[in-house]
Amino acid sequence: MSIPEFLYVFLAALAAGIINAIAGGGTLLTFPVLTAIGISPVVANITNTVALCTGLLSGTYAQRKDFGAQKMRLLKLAPIAILGGLAGGLILLNTNENSFNKLTPYLIFTATLLLAVQVPLKNWMVRITTKKGHRNHRFWMVILIFTAAVYGGYFGAGLGIILMAVLGLTIDDSLTSLNVLKQALSFGVNITAAVYFAFSGQVLWLVAAVMACGAISGGFIGGRLAGKLNPDVLRWIVVLIGFTVAIIYFVK
Repeated sequence: MSIPEFLYVFLAALAAGIINAIAGGGTLLTFPVLTAIGISPVVANITNTVALCTGLLSGTYAQRKDFGAQKMRLLKLAPIAILGGLAGGLILLNTNENSFNKLTPYLIFTATLLLAVQVPLKNWMVRITTKKGHRNHRFWMVILIFTAAVYGGYFGAGLGIILMAVLGLTIDDSLTSLNVLKQALSFGVNITAAVYFAFSGQVLWLVAAVMACGAISGGFIGGRLAGKLNPDVLRWIVVLIGFTVAIIYFVK
């Protein structure tokens, strides 16, 4: 890779870090940039997962004091998320480039669509979590969390949105508590896939290191700008970029 290409990667990760700190959807920027500079989609996805784990790590660390109240649930659900993340990573490493190339536009489109419906989904979550009633569908909770975790280990973009919807449908608790669970489970899925990928021999470590620096810097900047930038505007910019990228991949 040339110096300009490393610069593009750093800037994409920097932007992703800012976006993830404010609105979410940073992967929709970094993944296309990696493939645009000639990295194969599978390797780009693997490297992207490893690099952006740093952002999840900082977010999880920031919420560490809230995990105590969810200890029993985490003990039950974390193994499911970890197994799902491992399964998703295993499936990815056994997917040939041609098949993944065909899936790529659908994955990007799905992740972009999830980001587009994030606000109405959040509003719906607020409504159902404030209603009185008992939701404790353990069987479906296990199945849906495992399925979401497999997706997270395979591609990952939009995982947090999926997990919030699943938790809201199957657990009777406040939105704040569900968000803590979502953060912990997302971290479990991604760190498991990242560790598995680390031993696959397919991670571009120099690229991942440059991206990690960009993502950490972006997360710091995003935290400072969180009250100054409109998250809705930022999210819709990412949605527009995501749909544009998906269309480009579809017509390739």
